[in-house]
Amino acid sequence: MKKTHIVVISGIVLVMVFVLGSFLVKDRQAETLGSLARKNAEALVRDHSPVLGDPAAKVTITEFMDPACETCRAFDPFIKQMMAAYQGKIKLVVRYAPLHEGADYMCAVLEAARKQGKYWETRQLMYDTQPQWTEHHRARPELLWKHLPRIGLNVDQLKKDVNDPAIAQLIRQDMADARTLQVTKTPGFFVNGKPLVSFGYEQLKALIEGELRANY
Repeated sequence: MKKTHIVVISGIVLVMVFVLGSFLVKDRQAETLGSLARKNAEALVRDHSPVLGDPAAKVTITEFMDPACETCRAFDPFIKQMMAAYQGKIKLVVRYAPLHEGADYMCAVLEAARKQGKYWETRQLMYDTQPQWTEHHRARPELLWKHLPRIGLNVDQLKKDVNDPAIAQLIRQDMADARTLQVTKTPGFFVNGKPLVSFGYEQLKALIEGELRANY
């Protein structure tokens, strides 16, 4: 066999070994994180967690999000499209993992808006205006205030409520749960307790549709 052929075949074998190794690592990681989620099921959803969709839906997407995260903003329309496509079969549970500087305050703004019955409207407004109140991946809340009246929020009341100790405790609980579940980046997704290990739109869609087939 010519030396060139040996080199080519060796290269192909090495690539195949690398690909197979990557699959095995992903499978092992998925099993490890899945086992962790099963053992700590209470860390996936708390009584305080905002829920969007039919409470009786058999497929639950738990999202650990950061209001200042560009990828969270990018995935939001995709999640809503999936929920619309499978009306009543999917619900979204929101958890906080404020990893960007100042993002914990933005989570508190969301919870303060919730006191006025404007949680989902505020979340959408934050995503719509995110480029205007973030700077070098840092949240600047003072740049958000001017946008809030457009959805009917009492901004003066919100500025008082944002300092509620109960809100701070709620965010700390979410951050603790994120650490327990080894969520190290946002958005962190779990579908019926199964973690999204290989990140991407198609991977998330496949995980969701797999749970839909299993439950409906």
